[in-house]
Amino acid sequence: MKDNKQLLEDKRSEAYLGGGQVRIDKQHSKGKLTARERVHFLLDEGSFEEMGALVTHRTNDFGMDKQVFYGDGVVTGYGTINGRQVCVFAQDFTVFGGALSETHAEKICKVMDMAMKIGVPVIGLNDSGGARIQEGVRSLGGYADIFHRNVMASGVIPQISAIMGPCAGGAVYSPAMTDFTLMVENSSYMFVTGPNVVKTVTNEEVTSEELGGASTHATKSGVTHLTAANDMECIRQIKQIIAYIPQNCENTPKDLPYSLSDEVRDTLEDIVPENANQPYDMRHVINGIIDEGTFFEIHKDYAENIVVGFARLAGKSIGIVANQPISLAGVLDVDSSKKAARFTRFCDCFNIPLLVLVDVPGFLPGTDQEWNGIITNGAKLLYALSEATVPKVTVITRKAYGGAYDVMNSKHIGADLNYAWPGAEIAVMGAKGASEIIFRKEINAAKDPTAKLAEKEAEYAEKFANPYSAAERGFIDEVIHPKNTRRKLIKAYTLLQNKVATLPKKKHGNIPL
Repeated sequence: MKDNKQLLEDKRSEAYLGGGQVRIDKQHSKGKLTARERVHFLLDEGSFEEMGALVTHRTNDFGMDKQVFYGDGVVTGYGTINGRQVCVFAQDFTVFGGALSETHAEKICKVMDMAMKIGVPVIGLNDSGGARIQEGVRSLGGYADIFHRNVMASGVIPQISAIMGPCAGGAVYSPAMTDFTLMVENSSYMFVTGPNVVKTVTNEEVTSEELGGASTHATKSGVTHLTAANDMECIRQIKQIIAYIPQNCENTPKDLPYSLSDEVRDTLEDIVPENANQPYDMRHVINGIIDEGTFFEIHKDYAENIVVGFARLAGKSIGIVANQPISLAGVLDVDSSKKAARFTRFCDCFNIPLLVLVDVPGFLPGTDQEWNGIITNGAKLLYALSEATVPKVTVITRKAYGGAYDVMNSKHIGADLNYAWPGAEIAVMGAKGASEIIFRKEINAAKDPTAKLAEKEAEYAEKFANPYSAAERGFIDEVIHPKNTRRKLIKAYTLLQNKVATLPKKKHGNIPL
């Protein structure tokens, strides 16, 4: 009989090999890291403590009693990222294709329970062929156990999912309920039903990549927030997210050291064109306001008419929601409203102050938008910003028209401080459209209707297409020069850092879904 210590080492060595060297080599041949390699590169050197390394499945049917692997296809445990505690699980594709069994699910649930108990982020590295069919309903029950924990953890601890291989069928719903989903290009995919089923049911010919690849979900569905060229890039992005967020809903994000200076940014003066119809890149405004090089954009390739992401301002973490004039003139539509609402709610869950940059001509008109629910989807953003209790500051850089003015964190829905640049236009609609309605009879009766329209347009613009009418009523706290925006915002967030706001007592709201 082997010495007890040697027996332990042999079992550990076997567990560390997963499905064996041949399958590890096959994983590497696809340009993918193994589960243990992913955990190794994600966590600080030497910090990983494994849980359940010697767990095995309990199935004897279909010859499964002859295929037993320690760990049962998932590596679970805890460690640190830049010194911050996290819990992690990584599915091992070398063991049964990472298929989820009863014990596999129990291991994931155990580490999720631990994360909730101690209040730390949980990170899932997904690489699985789906439910282990040899176990039938037991594997399906395992998925449901995980889903339930995703819901219970939502808004309590940050949850991050990285799709680093296949993720199909019921397995997709766990990542969908986490806060951020990342996908690796050309090696990962997500879909409820695969190409073969799609062809059988709808007669559509589609590849796995077209149906549910990283590019598809980054641009068309919005299911994934970030894409990466390879596993290492994906791991780097996870670390970036962790750097901007707190451990749990009771904490605040960690500040970085920062020494204040005059904080005036002259470059902001020349970004917005004088021509109100000329586009510009709102990212230039963002980069002129924040600490240099700190903007981390989320959902970059989806609903590009709005920009969301994390940044730092004087060392403090903030979330940014900004209209993007170079895409659809920055209008709000179905997709941009959902994108911004989701990001807003995450920031509010985890005490990350919000900065809203406004240049919005309104909501996108048309049958497509109306039939796809622009009313309820636009209401999602309105609801999210109204409900948010974190510090909320708005800067109107140019246009703020119609109902979109209200929705984009106006004073009326609870913004703490609202600023406007001198060229801001705050009105029900643009001067031309408003004049055509208000002065229709005068224009039609005029000898030169074009000249009369131009005259009335100038009259309306002088009266309403500026920030001063709103400032006179207190809807704008201050009209500021663009170059002073950063300095004003630093002072604003310092003022608001101890803000206390409570919502009415209720079980929960009924956000329009």
